[in-house]
Amino acid sequence: MTYVPGSAPDLDAADPLAPLRDRFVGTESDLVYFDGNSLGRPLRATAERIGGFVVDEWGGRLIRGWDERWYDQPLVLGDEIGRVCLGAGPGQAFVGDSTTVLLYKLVRAALGGAPGGRDEIVVDTDNFPTDRYVVEGIASELGLAVRWVEVPADAGITPELLAPALSERTALVVLSHVAYRSGWLADAAAITAQVHEAGALVLWDLCHSAGVVPVELDAWGADLAVGCTYKYLNGGPGSPAFGYVATRHLGLRQPIQGWMGHRDPFLMGPGYDPAPTVRRFISGTPPITAMLGLADMVALIDEVGIAAVREKSVALTEYAAGLAEELLGPYGVTVASPRDPAVRGGHLNLHHDRMREVVAALWERDVIPDYRDPGGLRIGLSPLSTSFAEVEAGVRAIATEFSERVGRS
Repeated sequence: MTYVPGSAPDLDAADPLAPLRDRFVGTESDLVYFDGNSLGRPLRATAERIGGFVVDEWGGRLIRGWDERWYDQPLVLGDEIGRVCLGAGPGQAFVGDSTTVLLYKLVRAALGGAPGGRDEIVVDTDNFPTDRYVVEGIASELGLAVRWVEVPADAGITPELLAPALSERTALVVLSHVAYRSGWLADAAAITAQVHEAGALVLWDLCHSAGVVPVELDAWGADLAVGCTYKYLNGGPGSPAFGYVATRHLGLRQPIQGWMGHRDPFLMGPGYDPAPTVRRFISGTPPITAMLGLADMVALIDEVGIAAVREKSVALTEYAAGLAEELLGPYGVTVASPRDPAVRGGHLNLHHDRMREVVAALWERDVIPDYRDPGGLRIGLSPLSTSFAEVEAGVRAIATEFSERVGRS
């Protein structure tokens, strides 16, 4: 989308999703929020829901809440996330723990079910740090090898880059559907088929795609997946992650055996007898209060449809990229993300050696992107709470900061 001066009001007026912006807390202010890919704004409905929950369910029902609703909520909400955002049939998704803990559980589970002799975990060098750290830790713990795939920082993993790393030694491949730095959107269907052809399993990290990019785990033939819920699913700071285990893998043994994953949790007897369902991947008491905002956002995405969310996301990132090239290009800023929206997720990375100081200055003027080394300013655009006018105001503020620091090239 080419930037045209003064076009933001027209784009907002023509946007069928524009009225939904009013449903989010804080959108009436002049603050420019470019960090929706790190922490989404809360819904106004969530503020009301939390108050009602404290009074009616927690305060009113007390311990009875577990029997009446809470015990099954990780699976009920997991099925909703699966249906609305993941392309996953019922009985395969669940909510609980952090992304890091779920990565550990599912990586260990996958490796425990790998055929003998497969002793390598494949991961790319630009995957999110947690994914890399968890893989390295488990490899050390189990005496396995890590096979690294070098990927360009302004792009991401492709079947061509992955192919040389796959062999008869590959047990598991851990990849992100959308790269956290560049926004590269991987061809998950093709890569999943490629990994299966090599006889291995694949675990997809959906942290930067769930809720903003269509995901089709069942159609891809995916094995395992994890994702956080505080980005485009607006669950709030520290909201629990979700996990996905394909039906054919529900017999895998997860390593953190807790009472809530038992076939009969309230039997509390000797020995661990795992539930025959995806419940076996739950360990401890679910964070019920932390699921409230997540449930509201999943319901809103269901109301709108993920296809419409993606269409708005593409329009916003195209507009932001065009603005950046026109207004920031003269200062030497480059778009370090794919320019083809077909291979780009919901955020952009703008590169310049002085971005760290620019981001710090922007925060002082209530323009909130985030910074990622080396020299990257990320613009994370949550489609349902972001307007085109907000995008223009933010990019113009970046240009103002550069005009005060860097000469035009």
